[in-house]
Amino acid sequence: MPHSRNRNPSPIPEVTWDTGLKEMNETWKGAIACLGVAVFFVMTIGIIYWQVVDQPNKNWILKGSFSGLIWERRTQTLVIQTLTEDKTFAEIVVENVGNTDIEVPFVRNMCWLNKTEFCYTWDSVAEVKISLESEEDSDTECYSVTWTPIHCHVDLKDCFSMVNISWYGGASVHAPNWPINEANISMQHFTVSDLRDNPSGFGSVLERYFLGSSGVSVLVAPNIPLHVGIESRQQYCLQTPPSMERMPLQYTVCVGHNIRAVHQESMQQLSTARRELPNMDVLRLPFWKLLANVDSGAKLERELRTFSNRLKRHHLGEGVISLDEHSTALLANMDHSYLNSKKRTSKRKTRDLPFVKLLNISITLSPYLSVDSQQFQTSIQEGIEDYWLSLPSGAQGRPVPLLTQWKGKYSVKLNISNPEATNWFLEKVDSFHSHLGMEYVILEGSEGNPFEEQALRLPLAWVGDEYIRLLADLAERIGDNAIVTSGTRSSHKALFIRMSALQSDWSYSGLKGIIPSLLHYSLLGYSFFIPDAVGGSLSAELVADDELFVRWLEIAAFLPVISFQTPPWVLNLTRFYIAKHHDFVIPLILKYAEEWQDTGNPIYRPLWWLSPNDPITFTIDDEFLIGNEVLVAPVTEKGALQRDIYLPESDFQWQDTNNAQMFDGGTFLESYPVSLGDVAVFVRWRS
Repeated sequence: MPHSRNRNPSPIPEVTWDTGLKEMNETWKGAIACLGVAVFFVMTIGIIYWQVVDQPNKNWILKGSFSGLIWERRTQTLVIQTLTEDKTFAEIVVENVGNTDIEVPFVRNMCWLNKTEFCYTWDSVAEVKISLESEEDSDTECYSVTWTPIHCHVDLKDCFSMVNISWYGGASVHAPNWPINEANISMQHFTVSDLRDNPSGFGSVLERYFLGSSGVSVLVAPNIPLHVGIESRQQYCLQTPPSMERMPLQYTVCVGHNIRAVHQESMQQLSTARRELPNMDVLRLPFWKLLANVDSGAKLERELRTFSNRLKRHHLGEGVISLDEHSTALLANMDHSYLNSKKRTSKRKTRDLPFVKLLNISITLSPYLSVDSQQFQTSIQEGIEDYWLSLPSGAQGRPVPLLTQWKGKYSVKLNISNPEATNWFLEKVDSFHSHLGMEYVILEGSEGNPFEEQALRLPLAWVGDEYIRLLADLAERIGDNAIVTSGTRSSHKALFIRMSALQSDWSYSGLKGIIPSLLHYSLLGYSFFIPDAVGGSLSAELVADDELFVRWLEIAAFLPVISFQTPPWVLNLTRFYIAKHHDFVIPLILKYAEEWQDTGNPIYRPLWWLSPNDPITFTIDDEFLIGNEVLVAPVTEKGALQRDIYLPESDFQWQDTNNAQMFDGGTFLESYPVSLGDVAVFVRWRS
């Protein structure tokens, strides 16, 4: 057939392909058509078979210098392994892909020609972007993961397997475990709560940081709403709930050659600000909690005088007498009425005021104010309602203070984002100092979120634990005599933190929980803490178990501060361990505090710090290290006069400070004798 235009300029002559086709009958045409259908059918079956049956179960989607990221399609899991596949760092079960009964096909990278990024979209569900970050001078590699929902009804949820991996970090809890694998916590807001009111929640220290024994860490972005849940021995899960803003789920997974190496690198990312040392004078004196059930300032002063004289009579030395918020208010109100009274003729008040100022006391304040107080009524009359957390403006355009409860009273909470409100609070602290001359100020009550507790729409300014972070800023402005009761993103600040109250028993809610708690606090960066009183203070009942008191005292003596509350004080032993703390422990803390400031390495360390490749050390929860040179192994079982002790690091020897015996590292001491009144303490020596 002629063409109007020459489409083949080649000198090769064109050929007319019409030989024999015109003569093909209908039978042959039908046969060829059937053959075509058959070929198409076979090809379709082949493609389906390749995608569903013959296709490899896994494919590498990113590769670094020593690790890589694998997608396992049948289990819908992201796996980080060494390139030689001889070690698995982490397994992440992806629950963001819709129906888990439908197998996700062989995924393909949509970030074309980019070997350090992986992109993929699950239709109508979510899209993911993973970036590989590696520095030449670093021994770690990091994978930054961002899931973004396609629409506002999508739950984003990733779960990290606990099989064959011991996990640490996250938050303190009511009955702490080390590692956290044994915990069982329902999915909930990952925010600090008061464990007295919410024992199933997360406690006073919380960071969006998890660490695995395989040499893996997980850091979650700080500015997204986050829920966390732990399924005992199975997995822990990160989740962002559906939202109109389509908030992403963002986290970074870093892997290294061992757990200590990846932790040291991750701490530089977790706390980018310069670390500041707190007031180390806090270490030098024990804290004595005064339990005074009185209703007037005059009665409280009598209690203070009696308590102070009792300490002197028993030769327990100086200490800081710690007042709760109720006692603080009584003393301040009495002092305030005295200073502002026109008739200052009372000889008793004139005599008592200097005595109060001569004592070392700590007062307790909170950002709450009772609606029955004169101060609150005055604030309403003066039109400064914005000093308190408020609901949207009322009919007259004025904010409506948000009503909540604090210690059994209806209260409002300080709007800590208002500079005028914080200045008012600081003036209040200055007034207390001039009246009482206190040594320390304890700020409590930052835990919890009134908006979330009352299911109100949360202002963006108060997402997560922003209130706690701002209260830490306020504590810094008070000075180096401030102590806080909760912390998040504030481990670098020059502050001591008071640990949660414990039960007066031998359980993980009591004595057994002390060492897991101090290891969690230290791992999250909080090396300077004031533990609960010896014997526990969660119950209003007095400690009645002498053995419990003694074994508790033996642990507390090696912590930064010793706190006491009530007898039994077992006087000779108490004096001995107060002196032991002062002469042996404080110099160690001061030495390793400088290392913490320079590197972020914790002062109190788990045994795997010295043996990061020794699986035995991953689950030991009743021993701890002070720096790299002292190992403390207290008795935590009722009635026990012996215990098993593991000494880490085979290249060193350990000497028992009680009897000077030497032992090789990397060995068990079975049924090692530890009498009541003694604690096993070992000092490391190079072999």
